[in-house]
Amino acid sequence: MNKAKMIAELKELAGEKQVTDDEELVLEASKDYIQFRAYERFDGQYDVPKAACVVRPKSVESVSAVLKYLNENSIDVVPRTGGSCVTQGVEPCTDGVILDGSELNELLEVDECNMWVTARCGTPMAYIEDYLQARGFTTGHSPQSLPLAHVGGLIATRSIGQFSTLYGGIEDMVIGLEAVLANGEIVRIKNNPRRSVGPDLRHLFIGSEGMLAFITEASLKIYPYRPETRWMNAYGIRGMSNGLQFIRKLMVDGYRPAVVRLHDEEENQTFWHGIAGENNCLLLLLADGPKPITDATGEAVESLIKDYEYVDLGKKPVESWLKTRNDASYVMDEPIDYSRGIVSDTCEISAPWTEIGDIHEAVLTRLPKEMENLVFIGGHSSHSYLNGTNIYFIFEYAARKDIPVKDDFMHLIRVIMEETLSRGGSIAHHHGSGKYRTPWMPQEHGSSYALMYRLKEAMDPKRILNKGVILAAGS
Repeated sequence: MNKAKMIAELKELAGEKQVTDDEELVLEASKDYIQFRAYERFDGQYDVPKAACVVRPKSVESVSAVLKYLNENSIDVVPRTGGSCVTQGVEPCTDGVILDGSELNELLEVDECNMWVTARCGTPMAYIEDYLQARGFTTGHSPQSLPLAHVGGLIATRSIGQFSTLYGGIEDMVIGLEAVLANGEIVRIKNNPRRSVGPDLRHLFIGSEGMLAFITEASLKIYPYRPETRWMNAYGIRGMSNGLQFIRKLMVDGYRPAVVRLHDEEENQTFWHGIAGENNCLLLLLADGPKPITDATGEAVESLIKDYEYVDLGKKPVESWLKTRNDASYVMDEPIDYSRGIVSDTCEISAPWTEIGDIHEAVLTRLPKEMENLVFIGGHSSHSYLNGTNIYFIFEYAARKDIPVKDDFMHLIRVIMEETLSRGGSIAHHHGSGKYRTPWMPQEHGSSYALMYRLKEAMDPKRILNKGVILAAGS
């Protein structure tokens, strides 16, 4: 379709001021925070597909009208809200449209009896939390991206927060939602504590990364906010295996601290200045909730850890983490100094208890052998369950003049993917799969992968929504 005609017609549907084809603004809306792209921008090599325009609807009816139009004209569209993505998940298709929900920004209701908050997709999660905490409540959802993240993006990427061991992931918090299908149809799933009326349709949208619909509104659980009754403590614990065994024991025995973080020896030395001691990992624990529960959890931790080789580090490391845990998000839009030529990024995976330690060891053993330009590789467990935990790998590598910076990034990712999949783990824990993980999706899902294509065919038969995420490129 002629670009000028398309933009004119979109302005009629969404409003004159809600559509822009300004090159700089379109490029800004195409950007996420995957770090090899940030390095490309620094190095002058940045070259992503260029969308035709950005549309910022102000109502669900406007979203519906825009999507109906784009669907009828088979125009590719990438849904977007806060833009804190780190997986290429919001990179557009050439001449497609970026549908940005950030102006659907409204906290609609706080129901203190039924314990939920309802907000539009573009409402910043930080605003919701500040509003709730001032009234004695919290969602319990506090991702590192909190300063940037919006409700819609958190749901679409199946986000998790730093207090997840108690409160769960976003999928445990969404009790109802509204979304718009590719053809413009508005669908709503009502708020209820639980239903037994067939498959849970919320999960068609939670984690779908915009490939099935555009989420416009959601209701999330809320809890009493009691920071004054928290228990917290840090320990140095001998070796990653020892630390993971302790966390498993804690989970299996039925305790649920809100925060359970195990930073490996490499992170302890590099990022924590060796606070946990030589050859030790750093274990951070925080219990949240009513005082009888937090006291009992603290007593259990102090009793259980006696069976492990440890050093008691007191509260200060946890207090320090609480103060600085979201700092990275506050500076994500500031220019990065790449003068040393070092690229850093992360990749998070999960696995059962029997496999997670071996995945961590295999990655840390294999990568230094395969990459002479590797500067750092380490990781931490930060979200634990009865059945296993995650590892959040952090890596740094030196950019090379003769090899595209993306190639080294993908080599690192390939090693993590291979070692995780070979042991039955999952290749994405909470950032969403994005576009860079798509090649490994058939192996991740196995015989169930075909169902993804059937869902796509049923809900987006013209395949206009966020091509390249979850399903193979072009789907």
